[in-house]
Amino acid sequence: MRPEAQRFLQELDEEIGRHPNKKDIMAEYELHVYELLNDEAVGDEDVYTILVKRLGSPIEIAQLWEQEKAITPKKTQWLFVLINIFLFIAGIVLTISYNIFRWEWIEILWEGLTEATSIIIVVYILFWGLLGYEIGKEFGDGGRKLLKKTFLLSIIPNLLLMYLTIFKLIPYEWFQPILSVRFIIICIICTGILYPVSWLGFKWGRKASV
Repeated sequence: MRPEAQRFLQELDEEIGRHPNKKDIMAEYELHVYELLNDEAVGDEDVYTILVKRLGSPIEIAQLWEQEKAITPKKTQWLFVLINIFLFIAGIVLTISYNIFRWEWIEILWEGLTEATSIIIVVYILFWGLLGYEIGKEFGDGGRKLLKKTFLLSIIPNLLLMYLTIFKLIPYEWFQPILSVRFIIICIICTGILYPVSWLGFKWGRKASV
């Protein structure tokens, strides 16, 4: 590796100090430096300047990672898990309210939602893409395991509802007219693509973190 690139990484190593994810951070930036120098024709005397321009100075990078120590994997994981659970609870409350209380405003809301199922599905898929994006952006390559674990925890309500619906263990008539065979098949397919969408979001977020 070129001397100025080594200098950049050495300074970064010193600035990072005793960060708990220091090994992953250094490995990530070594990869970025390697890719940058391979992709661009840079003179030896300009290497350090180009690296600072593209990646930030070692001090700036270290400050960013210091700030992100407050954003722990556990907090990020449970944030998305709880949001997903909240969405399901909100749906359950809405369904019960519509079928038992028959309030006018609930009926209007219900009709609006049942007519916009395609939009709801798209927005929900984007939610899972956001999950991957945020993990990739905040934790870089070190967030791979976190993404898988968060996804598995978050998907439990989806699988549970799908099981209860397919085997008609819930008041099936409550969910008419949306529970057609076509809609159920669409939901199964969409559930199958949630992890790939999360993974794409993760890769995008990882690039945005640089």
